[in-house]
Amino acid sequence: MDTLAQQKANESPGILLSERQGAVAVLTLNRPSARNSLSLGLIAALHAAIEHEGAAREVAAIVIRGAAPAFCAGHDLRELTAHRADADRGRAFFEETMRACAGMMQAIVACPKPVIAAVNGIATAAGCQLVASCDLAVAGESAQFATPGVNIGLFCSTPMVALSRNVPRKAAMEMLLLGDAVPASRALELGLVNRVVPDAQVFGAAMGFAKKIAAKPALTLAIGKKAFHRQIEMPLADAYEYTAGVMVENMLIRDAEEGIAAFLEKRAPEWSGR
Repeated sequence: MDTLAQQKANESPGILLSERQGAVAVLTLNRPSARNSLSLGLIAALHAAIEHEGAAREVAAIVIRGAAPAFCAGHDLRELTAHRADADRGRAFFEETMRACAGMMQAIVACPKPVIAAVNGIATAAGCQLVASCDLAVAGESAQFATPGVNIGLFCSTPMVALSRNVPRKAAMEMLLLGDAVPASRALELGLVNRVVPDAQVFGAAMGFAKKIAAKPALTLAIGKKAFHRQIEMPLADAYEYTAGVMVENMLIRDAEEGIAAFLEKRAPEWSGR
């Protein structure tokens, strides 16, 4: 992340809380009075945290949650609106915000560690984009998802990128064109989330995913996550050619050798991270 973005991350301490629970990094969006909307400072802080925890050898997975009562209400419309008084009517700030948000979402995808969203309350616009950008997502029964920009004259074009890569096209267009809230049960049907649980169990369920992931070989997970996102956009033949090469390289790492040997010898593997 560039110096300007890092400066933004440091402007508002406390808007992102970070803690470690064993091998799991827990990041909490902490702007509850603004429903954890993504101010430029929060975007930068989350980007920096994803890169930091993704590079930490002791971290196996990352969980992102929001301070009650919401997960994330999207971009901070008050912050954006305040810059309409700028000489350029806000253009420079709008461009900076959209670039920063796109960079942060891509950092989640590029992160070598699996990233899990724990969703209570609303996840709207860029908040819905954040859920879609994560590798896994757990939602509470009362959670709601929406890309409602069309209702205020601002089509959710950047949230559309992540949304359209996670749910069927017509379902994505329905959310984008109508702007209606989608309940957690429907989000599960569409594949936007992996599990729906009682609200009080959301964080525990997300941590359950994370702890199970933590027992897997980290290098193998990193190889697999990178390959997943690269091959998904390729034509079929190119995807097979690419992933065949990935499989060969994966076979040659020590953890694959150890894992296969342990399976054949009917014993627990001992992962080395190599």
